[in-house]
Amino acid sequence: MPTECIPYKETNYFTDLTLDYLAEKEELKSFYNRFPNLENFKAQIEEKSSFPQENRKVLVNALQEQYSGLEISEATQKNIKALENEETFTVVTGHQLNLFTGPLYFLYKIVSTINLTQKLKEKYPENNFVPIYWMATEDHDFEEINFFNLNGKKFQWANAPENAERDAVGNLSTHGLEDVFKLFSAEIGGGKDAEFLKELFKKAYLEHDNLAEATLFVANELFKEEGLVILDAQQKSLKELFIPYAKNELLEQISHKTTTKTAEKLNDLGYNVQVNPREINLFYLNNGLRERIIERDGEYFVHETEIKFTKAEILEELQHFPERFSPNVMLRPLYQEVILPNLCYIGGSGEIAYWLELKEYFAAENVIFPVLLLRNSAMIQSEKLDEKRRKLNISNKELFLKQHELINRKVRQISNIDIDFSKQKEHLVKQFQQMYDLAEQTDKSFIGAVKAQEVKQLKGLNNLEKRLLKAQKRKLEDEVSRIAELQNELFPNKALQERQTNFSEIYAEYGPELISVLLKELDPLQAEFKILTFGKE
Repeated sequence: MPTECIPYKETNYFTDLTLDYLAEKEELKSFYNRFPNLENFKAQIEEKSSFPQENRKVLVNALQEQYSGLEISEATQKNIKALENEETFTVVTGHQLNLFTGPLYFLYKIVSTINLTQKLKEKYPENNFVPIYWMATEDHDFEEINFFNLNGKKFQWANAPENAERDAVGNLSTHGLEDVFKLFSAEIGGGKDAEFLKELFKKAYLEHDNLAEATLFVANELFKEEGLVILDAQQKSLKELFIPYAKNELLEQISHKTTTKTAEKLNDLGYNVQVNPREINLFYLNNGLRERIIERDGEYFVHETEIKFTKAEILEELQHFPERFSPNVMLRPLYQEVILPNLCYIGGSGEIAYWLELKEYFAAENVIFPVLLLRNSAMIQSEKLDEKRRKLNISNKELFLKQHELINRKVRQISNIDIDFSKQKEHLVKQFQQMYDLAEQTDKSFIGAVKAQEVKQLKGLNNLEKRLLKAQKRKLEDEVSRIAELQNELFPNKALQERQTNFSEIYAEYGPELISVLLKELDPLQAEFKILTFGKE
């Protein structure tokens, strides 16, 4: 399969913070522990070897309970069992419970995680490495997860549960997804691979009671042979391990104190801060409700409810019902590292950005900070689209230009007349320089008049150039249309394909080859954007 790599910087889709992190800029080094290269994992393994054996037992029991009703592969079973062993470590990625996985990068995150565990095993054969998908079951951003895009159409969960906006999404009933299934079945068509997708959707969402169970089923079906272990951390036994840290959050508000300072440092360096911490970064989760906890004058209130606690009462509630205390985006990373023998977190640009706010918080809580790795990014194109691209003489790198820039560049290239007035503008500037010199020697009051005339004439040339370009676009309308059509297919809604398109669109055409190719081609330690062309050997 032909592949091409493009430096992230040249795609124009990645933030300065991400690019500077990948470049190992000196000013960012204090915000993370170790940079993600294979050699650095040796020290990370040694440091994480202090992970408590008791926590391993709790984790394995929780996973076995979670998987009890599921058909489990030998590889996954082996990986869960291996977590009891002190020589076993995890690599984690996390993702929301998007309907039918949501956008394509769900797959890229998990493939990056699986592939990194294999690279680590080759480098450190004396250890075991388990890929973990952390399901964000405690989120409540229903609007972000209740749809997916297929063939340019939006398939949305319209008949959502009444408490969809207030409860943790993992708890939501799958009732109401029958209509989505009918529409999806009609759109995806027939054939062996389409039938697999229909059956996958049906079994996941129409035969499971809630979104957490449905998502677990989908991810397990797609990646069980690779030994992926899927974790729903919304379990009492796991939350019990987090009690001391939740207590610190309620009483000391350590996360706010530490991350606020870090956010200020990042701001001072010119970076946009991804998440601004609250004073208490815990939610209260109970009876279909997930609302933030606020402390006021020594008492604790659950936002927009009548629920309130004294200090003694909330600590007692935490002790007896730790599952009712849900970490937000600032605390979830700490919770993850407390319950997992984890070496590395793999995430997208936004995730890496908020993790970079957390190192001081981890230090204050005496929890080891993991290696942070940017997930793989890719674009998938068919052989047919690749052929169109080459006929239009567009490089893969040029595809990442803004559409008007790409069209203007190509029109200039294929036009039989010169539409670039750069030489004329240069000649004009030189002529006016002579006039400036003349004004300097005679009457300086004329300098303003000379400048006004120069601006006017340069503006005139610019307008002529634009009119000529516009005329050529009309003349070359067919080529312009084909260029726009090609780019629109590869960049739906003028965004990266991986952030728009659902995996089913590509799976329906290529079947299991989609996942096998991703596993073969995506190297988690190769920090470049990959273009994969399907249909060629």
